Amino acid sequence: MGKLVSTVFVTLDGVHQAPGGPEEDPSGGFDQGGWSFPYGDDDFGRFVTEVFDGVGAFLLGRRTYEIFASHWPKVTDPADPIASRLNALPKYVVSATLRAPDWSGTTVVSGDLAKEVAALKERTDGELQVHGSAALVRSLLDLRLIDTLHLLTVPVVLGAGRRLFAEGAVPTRFRHTGGRVTGSGVSIQSYDLLGTPEYGSYALPEDA
Repeated sequence: MGKLVSTVFVTLDGVHQAPGGPEEDPSGGFDQGGWSFPYGDDDFGRFVTEVFDGVGAFLLGRRTYEIFASHWPKVTDPADPIASRLNALPKYVVSATLRAPDWSGTTVVSGDLAKEVAALKERTDGELQVHGSAALVRSLLDLRLIDTLHLLTVPVVLGAGRRLFAEGAVPTRFRHTGGRVTGSGVSIQSYDLLGTPEYGSYALPEDA
């Protein structure tokens, strides 16, 4: 059974929208796309390559799928560690409206998300990886389906854009499993999902 692993880019103020370029996702009038690009150094590239080394299949939200499908099929170098896997391995896109995806190897997932994803994990040899797809990631976290979250925090504050964790997210506890900081200052931290948070108090007990 494969693990469900999510890799998400966020800013210091929690924005995940359009990390890769100005045209990636301007919805809601967002005009600061491409904020992760200046930080894409060799350390950053090595981590992404490491992640893709463990993939068995991809699970993507509709918006991220369309961004990927417009770019990666054009990258045909078999030595490219990202393009070669994205183009060759199974891709599952969660959508209620997509009917006939053009990207080879794509299957649309439109039924009960919990049941469908549990079945995909069961039959995936290697990691079932989610890249971007923040709305999907939040749903999967709320359903307790994600096993590992790689959170890449870029040292920039935007003050606008969609946040990864918005008001109403299901309270969730994680265990830190490893991390590093790239030469350009991106904090790459990995967490395994544990469940419900634990609580306590620093207040001093009242004198007896």
